[in-house]
Amino acid sequence: MSKFFKGLCGSGAWCCFDEFNRIYVEVLSVIAMQITEIFEAIKARRNQFTFFGSEGIRLIDTASINITMNPGYAGRTELPDNLKALFRPCAMMVPEYSMISEIRLYSYGFKDSKRLSIKITKSLILSSEQLSPQ
Repeated sequence: MSKFFKGLCGSGAWCCFDEFNRIYVEVLSVIAMQITEIFEAIKARRNQFTFFGSEGIRLIDTASINITMNPGYAGRTELPDNLKALFRPCAMMVPEYSMISEIRLYSYGFKDSKRLSIKITKSLILSSEQLSPQ
């Protein structure tokens, strides 16, 4: 992970760890220390910083680390407090497919998009429920 984070900092890239809370707590605590060092260096607006014994690691301040989680499922662990404090939570909801299709239909030039989007959405939901995945 430290090699990955060094490359991330040196390039200024973004990363997103999906299902982050499926990692074992022991591993999470080590990653939390690494992420803390990176975030502190970004906050201090440094161009270079020391990262776990490696000095002079280049830091481009656009580097970003993001995570996704699905709490409450089996096999998921609670994030340690020091790691939880580093990330800002954002709740997600089930998308409203009829509104999405209505907007897309309007953007394609359809005049009766509201009625069409409801019909399209209902037919796609029925298809997914009644047809096999093949």
